[in-house]
Amino acid sequence: MNRNDGMNYAPKGKPKRVVEEDTFHFAAIALDHGHIYGMCQGLVDAGATLTKVYDPDPEKMKALKSKFPSVECVTSEADILEDPTIQLVAAAAIPSERSSLGNRVMKHGKDYFTDKTPFTSLGQLEETKKVVQDTKQKYMVYYSERLHVESAVYAGQLVEEGAIGDVIQVTGFGPHRLNAPSRPDWFFKRDKYGGILCDIGSHQIEQFLYYTGNSDATILHSKVGNYTSKQYPELEDYGDATLVGENGATHFFRVDWHTPDGLGVWGDGRLFLTGTKGTIEIRKYIDVAKDTRGDHVYLVNDDGEQHLHVSGEVGFPFFGELILDCIHRTENAMTQAHAFKAAELCLLAQEQAEIIHPSE
Repeated sequence: MNRNDGMNYAPKGKPKRVVEEDTFHFAAIALDHGHIYGMCQGLVDAGATLTKVYDPDPEKMKALKSKFPSVECVTSEADILEDPTIQLVAAAAIPSERSSLGNRVMKHGKDYFTDKTPFTSLGQLEETKKVVQDTKQKYMVYYSERLHVESAVYAGQLVEEGAIGDVIQVTGFGPHRLNAPSRPDWFFKRDKYGGILCDIGSHQIEQFLYYTGNSDATILHSKVGNYTSKQYPELEDYGDATLVGENGATHFFRVDWHTPDGLGVWGDGRLFLTGTKGTIEIRKYIDVAKDTRGDHVYLVNDDGEQHLHVSGEVGFPFFGELILDCIHRTENAMTQAHAFKAAELCLLAQEQAEIIHPSE
């Protein structure tokens, strides 16, 4: 787990296998983003077997094989797509290429698990919706800031249990460390990464829908800007947005690439949930100046105040649920409608965003 670089942040939880060894096979394609390591680790910990990997860059395959020694490095995408034993393909392609890859995967009769953001245009979303309808395959998304963070998982359990009543407001902060020298060229190209609200903003909107139980929302306002990255004119290093859900719950989030070097992790990600009977604050990766560990949950309700440190206690149930969903054709890990709606809303927020031009 790399605490200083969000691009290669791959948490490890306590394994909870849902299938017998060598019974659910998956492959990895397109290793353009380091999230592929977390995606693969989560599936392996849940009992899946990573059998094949393909990327045009042999060095990327070699690096993945160093983490998963039993995987076979193959010479083409077709070696995976045409393999009848592979049930799921995990991929972290350049964002603008994720939908087209997923469409090819699904047309070959396999489910697809992509890094966020799953699309960079509304046209891609509509095309993929049709492919899902035609093929009946799954197009699942790695919204890691909820799915692969134990404090976020635990907060969801608290909400489900009614610990704070109905969630009426969500505020999310998703700061990231830029670490520009480690980033590939595509990271700085607007048509490749889709914009900051489309990219890392997708985590925030997905969380809002999940915690408030909304199936849709409206973008009230959004804005983006480039404050300190003038050498990368197509990069947006700041963005925020305000939404309201169908049930009246509201949402504000802020994302940026301004994490200072002095912070012990790649970003001080926090989430605040206000309910009708209490509040929850999640300090995901660090409790600044108090505790270098992550996964802190602060709960306040009529029973009092609680500080819960849940690292190593909760695990990451999404991955096992996804495997079982692929086998049984269920939707327990995440519904297809939810995955698509979160993607749609971040695209709309990006499309509607006011562009801020900071004074020189």
